[in-house]
Amino acid sequence: MTIAIRKMNEGDIEQVQHVARSSWRTTYNGIIPDSTQENFVATAYSSEMLFKRLNETLFLVAEEEGEIIGFANFTPLKDERKVELGAIYLYEDYQGKGIGTDLLKAGIQHLNDVKKIYVNVEKENLAGVNFYKSKGFIIETEYEDLFDGHVLQTVRMVLDHY
Repeated sequence: MTIAIRKMNEGDIEQVQHVARSSWRTTYNGIIPDSTQENFVATAYSSEMLFKRLNETLFLVAEEEGEIIGFANFTPLKDERKVELGAIYLYEDYQGKGIGTDLLKAGIQHLNDVKKIYVNVEKENLAGVNFYKSKGFIIETEYEDLFDGHVLQTVRMVLDHY
């Protein structure tokens, strides 16, 4: 399995949307109602929104033989040395193979002067929480978040001094 990590381009948008829909279903099944997931993905991963992210953030894709199988999205915060990791998502069959780690490492390399990376994770998404903990993230705070009429238990994690 040879996986290439590269910056997303306009031609990747449709495949990224498919990864987002699929990975949201597997990640949040039983945690976030299906209709809430569908509404969020339709908005957050619309072609217009992805085009905006392509131009304003660091959006990396993981690709195997020309097919996008995962992605990561990093948004610089006002403090230039801090960044928000909005997402790392992979097709379920590719999870647990080090690709998420590779996406995180590639983001850190692209953002080489960043000192802190923040990520918000749904508390019940144990795979996500444990993934970030294994990479050195620590829980900074926990809070409730009203998400399209559904209350989420969110943990805000930070990776500092990596």
